[in-house]
Amino acid sequence: MEKGKLIIFSAPSGSGKSSVIQHLLQQGLPLRFSVSATSRAPRGNERDGVDYYFLTPEEFRSHIEKDDFLEYEEVYRDTFYGTLKSEVERIAEAGQNVVFDVDVVGGCNIKNLYGDRALSVFIRPPSVGELRRRLEKRGTDAPEVIGRRLERAEYELQFAGRFDAVVINDNLEKARNEVFRIVRNFIES
Repeated sequence: MEKGKLIIFSAPSGSGKSSVIQHLLQQGLPLRFSVSATSRAPRGNERDGVDYYFLTPEEFRSHIEKDDFLEYEEVYRDTFYGTLKSEVERIAEAGQNVVFDVDVVGGCNIKNLYGDRALSVFIRPPSVGELRRRLEKRGTDAPEVIGRRLERAEYELQFAGRFDAVVINDNLEKARNEVFRIVRNFIES
């Protein structure tokens, strides 16, 4: 059986990446979402094993020691995000293409590991000012957390040029359609 391809999405928090990915997964393409692991607490109605695999920082470190991650990063102190190798194998064995939602460093690392078998897509906000507005409107984070996210966004935007495709999300419908076209072309090539 031919192994599936990998489609990597990265973006600063608040860029609309999750909305774009959710839409893409509903378009009938042979795609399966790779559930990431994190050591942060669930937000809102997030569910373990659906939105993330929620681990304690200790559990996360134990997986790191066992080399269980394809990629991982400690984004803030004791706040880890990573992709378990077992998750990717599970999806690839089912003959599906794997969709990743990872930070920019993780995205670059996966792309480097898989080369042409992977497509990396960077979802870019129109501006940092617009990003601030979206994060404030979302209402899930305290002002100091939003400040940290915006600092991180400025750092992450520097990586955009290392991705195969950059989609500017100034209009969600347009961004969704552009991502669908790019991903469909990649899967069918």
